[in-house]
Amino acid sequence: IPDSGHKYYLQFTTEDYKSGENAGSCLATVLYPNTKSPPVVNIKCMHTKDQKQIQEDDNRLYQKIRHQTKPIIGNNIPDSYGNIEPALEPVWALAVAGSSYIMWEKSTENLGYFMAQVKSVKQWIRKDDFIEFDYTVLLHEIPTQEILSCHMRLTWLPGHPLKVKYFCASENQGLEDGSGMESGSAAGILHEKGANF
Repeated sequence: IPDSGHKYYLQFTTEDYKSGENAGSCLATVLYPNTKSPPVVNIKCMHTKDQKQIQEDDNRLYQKIRHQTKPIIGNNIPDSYGNIEPALEPVWALAVAGSSYIMWEKSTENLGYFMAQVKSVKQWIRKDDFIEFDYTVLLHEIPTQEILSCHMRLTWLPGHPLKVKYFCASENQGLEDGSGMESGSAAGILHEKGANF
């Protein structure tokens, strides 16, 4: 698109992160602006997984975390052999959802990311029903092979948008803040700025 940037049309399938089952198919347009703005994404998905089932899965994940007798603390997830302790799988799942916002925000036409590891995680005990975690996540940058270290604070309650605030160590920019548009599974993550930890 002249003076705007490159626009891509995509058709792809999604899969359930945990089971690997087909979760639906999507059509999307992605515009990478000429400026350093995040890509503009329009997406429509047909889900094969029932929305009620998604809510039940979210509630199971939430209850598992909520009923810990003491705050969850962890390091190096997965470990150097690629293993994740079963007790830490819920915090890993939330880290994947939260870090996807950072990866979307930072991706360009020529640069992409995937989450390599949760370096550390600590749960904050709250008086309300929300669950809250501080993470340090390591993102693998493609094609440079650099590792980007980001501090991420994530807040979630089923039926509410996932909220993500983050700061990446290698940058001299202020704190970023994002939150989801839809309930459940951190779907459709949006961008806002200016919040503080």
